[in-house]
Amino acid sequence: MPIRVMLVDDQVLLRTGFRMVLAAQQDMEVVAEAGDGAEAIENLRSTAVDVVLMDVRMPRLDGVEATRRICAEPNAPKVLILTTFDLDEYAFSALKAGAGGFMLKDVPPAELLGAIRSVHSGDAVVAPSTTRRLLDRFSPMLPSTGKESQHKELDRLTDREREVMLLVAQGLSNGEIAARLVLSEATVKTHVGRILTKLGLRDRVQVVVLAYETGLVRAGGGAGFAG
Repeated sequence: MPIRVMLVDDQVLLRTGFRMVLAAQQDMEVVAEAGDGAEAIENLRSTAVDVVLMDVRMPRLDGVEATRRICAEPNAPKVLILTTFDLDEYAFSALKAGAGGFMLKDVPPAELLGAIRSVHSGDAVVAPSTTRRLLDRFSPMLPSTGKESQHKELDRLTDREREVMLLVAQGLSNGEIAARLVLSEATVKTHVGRILTKLGLRDRVQVVVLAYETGLVRAGGGAGFAG
């Protein structure tokens, strides 16, 4: 069954371009389009969607608030934010709201298609190193936390799980983490799944956000705790 995609952007020309790229893929189908967040939410009431490509700045209801409302619903579709570097602060807010990742609007088609497939598969591994650069840039927006609150948040994890979480937050893939820790990739995937479950997180992108919020990772990618 093709991946059902909804395009949400107030620029018709951009939607047309994305639709042409997706239409050429056998495993994808554009099932809906919307010019703002409110229309997107309305469409979801009558159309089954797997992945939403969401613009950020739009009239009536912006992409951040639309993402928050969509992700709060049970069995919500995955949301992939489309942004530009000068709107990164909005992308950060969308990640906090539950988006599975973000891509630049001028991304090469192959990267966009790969991101859609990753998000749809549940991996939500969308340019983690780019996500990290975004968080580095906007880390002053994050609340200041002390060492006690860091460990209170993360005490549910085993030492190995915290080690894996740190590497996820630094932008490493499962394969790279496996090589670094001398583990099988399947074992790393299991650890990541347990981290998501224990911390009540949706996907790896939210692992990165939480790692910054708790101080596990500081701006610049360094670890925020010893041991």
